[in-house]
Amino acid sequence: MTDKRIVDRNLTAYINKQKTTAMASKKISRLSSGKIDPHILQEFFSSLPKDESVVVGPGIGKDAAVVDVDGRFVAVKTDPITFTSKNLGWYVLNINANDIACVGAVPCWFLVTLLLPPQQKENFLHQFFRQLSQACQELKIHLVGGHTEVTPAVKRPVAIGHMIGKLQGKKIINNSDAKPGDVILLTKGLAIEGTHVIYQEKKRELIRELSSPLLKRMKDFLKNPGISVVKEATVATASVDVHCMHDPTEGGLIAGLWEIATASEVGVRIKEENIPVYKETKLICKKFNLDPLSLLASGALLIVTEKKEAEKLLSIYRKSGITCAKIGEVVSQKEGISIIKKEKVLTFPAPPKDELNKLF
Repeated sequence: MTDKRIVDRNLTAYINKQKTTAMASKKISRLSSGKIDPHILQEFFSSLPKDESVVVGPGIGKDAAVVDVDGRFVAVKTDPITFTSKNLGWYVLNINANDIACVGAVPCWFLVTLLLPPQQKENFLHQFFRQLSQACQELKIHLVGGHTEVTPAVKRPVAIGHMIGKLQGKKIINNSDAKPGDVILLTKGLAIEGTHVIYQEKKRELIRELSSPLLKRMKDFLKNPGISVVKEATVATASVDVHCMHDPTEGGLIAGLWEIATASEVGVRIKEENIPVYKETKLICKKFNLDPLSLLASGALLIVTEKKEAEKLLSIYRKSGITCAKIGEVVSQKEGISIIKKEKVLTFPAPPKDELNKLF
């Protein structure tokens, strides 16, 4: 009896200690806004069961998964829109289509989950589906399903998209194939989506300080220059031997480069003077003290390829009316991720949080 009581007391003490340790750990390790720490995700990915039909599975910075379905490669992707509820239908389709195009696939079928807070006006729902329908028509994508719900779990509308695409052959563009000596290209400029989101959310404040023509351009950023990279990704896939394609989204250009470097086990060296940043973006970043290099960057496309192929693609883009700039090169992993700013060299051992987190 005495031995059993001692064992029970010891066991109870051990369980209580484990609970206390776990609670203390939770108090210490609180998650901040933005993407989850990639080291946490990598640890989780390594524990997943394997499937031979998965050609490209989960990984840091992977734009989409690719699975082999009876000899046919299919690309799949899911992505939410959380920073804004304005133009939500347009955003959620285009953001997911971009990721499918980045692996060399054609976006074809779309499913969407729409979560609305209680008391949301019904008119918002009609606007959402009009935006979604227009985006589907422009990219020739078919809405094939989804889910809608009113729930107190969200404070404002949230949309989560799921895009399915097909590859024309067996050529997959993987963001883990960058090699030292490769050239890094960036289409359009920074930071299209971030600029438009700030305009939408801070419109009243901006109206008092900026000119009408400038505000009009910011309003139009969603479609001109536009957040879709499907056209430029499709042209690159068909025209040259692309090693990597990646659309920098949350965390901006720096996070996008960090993800490519991590996936490919390489370093990157960028020259700030070569990075195209829109005038509107510079003004809005100066006003709110934001770094455009770490601001939500959908609409730009990072392309990594050999120097000869890069020159060929730049020529093709010029003829197609697509703006593109050579911003840097891939270097060895030991050289890390760096940006040359005039005479200073800044390094990025970890991806930055998106600058929008400072505002919302």
